[in-house]
Amino acid sequence: MDASLYLAAALAGAAYTLTPGPAFLALLGIGAGQGRRAGFSFLAGHFAGDIIWGALALVAIIGSASLGTFVFDLLGVICGCYLMLLGWRAVTVKRTADGKLTTGIARPLRRGIAFGLTNPKSYAVAIAMFTALLAAHSAQLSWMSLPPLLLAACAGFIIGDAILLYVIGAAPVRRLYRRHELWVTRISGVIFLGFAVQALWQSVPGLLRRA
Repeated sequence: MDASLYLAAALAGAAYTLTPGPAFLALLGIGAGQGRRAGFSFLAGHFAGDIIWGALALVAIIGSASLGTFVFDLLGVICGCYLMLLGWRAVTVKRTADGKLTTGIARPLRRGIAFGLTNPKSYAVAIAMFTALLAAHSAQLSWMSLPPLLLAACAGFIIGDAILLYVIGAAPVRRLYRRHELWVTRISGVIFLGFAVQALWQSVPGLLRRA
């Protein structure tokens, strides 16, 4: 099979990872505020979600059909509520007696898993990225090609994660973040709330129609 097909899948995986969204903002705060080690733990957890959403996107593309809207409407509500909670915590952040923010992440790995599995941009962005970059190879797509395509996409995820990890751990980025971390956190919280409202706005009507 043409190697360019797998290169396209890897590029789609990298582009998907590097697209800004809630997880990107969370990683910026964790990595710049707590260092690359915490950022790596977050990305390791998020990788589980990358694999799942990447696989679902490839299944939908190869099968030329989605898995139905109910699952994603329900997931959208869960995502919206989760992001609403995170956004509220970030907007109302305060400093402790020792000067640290009250939003510090004690378990970045667990937070990464939660973000990876409930990120509302995941399925839509994965579908868009993989469709755009695999469209030229549609004649080569088959169920036999799914496993190697997913492996290629995983390679792209890892490349994207490595780039993000380098950027958020860079000294200038960390200095800038620490200088303005309170307001960066609050602004990120407002953005999180925006993502939450968007997820609920798109998902709740579908569930209500079924009810």
